[in-house]
Amino acid sequence: ALQENLDKRLFGQHLVSKVVVKAVKGFLNNSNVKKPLTLSLHGWTGTGKNFVSKIVAESIYKRGLQSKYVHQFVATLHFPHAHNINLYKDQLQSWIRGNVSICPRSLFIFDEMDKMHAGLIDSIKPFLDYYEFLDGVSYRQAIFIFLSNAGAEKITEVALDFWRNGKRREDIQLQDMQNALSVSVFNNKNSGFWHSTLIDRNLIDYFVPFLPLEYKHVKMCVRVEVESRGYAVDEDILTRVADEMTYFPREERIYSDKGCKTVDAKLDYYYD
Repeated sequence: ALQENLDKRLFGQHLVSKVVVKAVKGFLNNSNVKKPLTLSLHGWTGTGKNFVSKIVAESIYKRGLQSKYVHQFVATLHFPHAHNINLYKDQLQSWIRGNVSICPRSLFIFDEMDKMHAGLIDSIKPFLDYYEFLDGVSYRQAIFIFLSNAGAEKITEVALDFWRNGKRREDIQLQDMQNALSVSVFNNKNSGFWHSTLIDRNLIDYFVPFLPLEYKHVKMCVRVEVESRGYAVDEDILTRVADEMTYFPREERIYSDKGCKTVDAKLDYYYD
């Protein structure tokens, strides 16, 4: 179901589909895991990071994101003030400990990692490490997903390089950017992972790059949204919505600067 959903609803992200399915499936089928599964999703807004975490949740829990075993944290909402960082660390540890005690197969999603105060996320390091038990609790079956815009420049750099050299987007391999991405995020003072022990100790299993979306991918997003609303597909409207998006770099205009983020709102204008 996970593979099927990603194939049907996620566009232009061959690396994401491959890595996420392999990682999640392998983890769930392994009866002797040594640590929690930890994925860090990186890319520009609108490229599908939240969408993928939603699909992962739906593939594991009957109620998806609404499940009481799925926990979402948004940096600017849950951890807004730098002077409260020690309080947040205590609250975060307590929350994770309490919920994993209730359900070992808990899912924790951290959104806006690029806006999280540096050092805060390191407080959960013990839960992600190779411990069998911590104070009588095993965290090995839990899943942690981080979402961040940090590293998006590096991802675009690689994608543009392939495009300018006449290479296919689908030929980009994970190894083409995995190391560069982790180093970029580690050294980015605005990443929330700045000099983080989570990266230093190799506790993040996969850095998953979301490529910037092209015009054709935006049209695919529009088509799926129209179909999901039960409307007949009008090719003219598909084109008009895609044309209304802004694209970068300024000269080539290849990638949508908001991905598919505003497709939903733009369609409201055409389908009243």
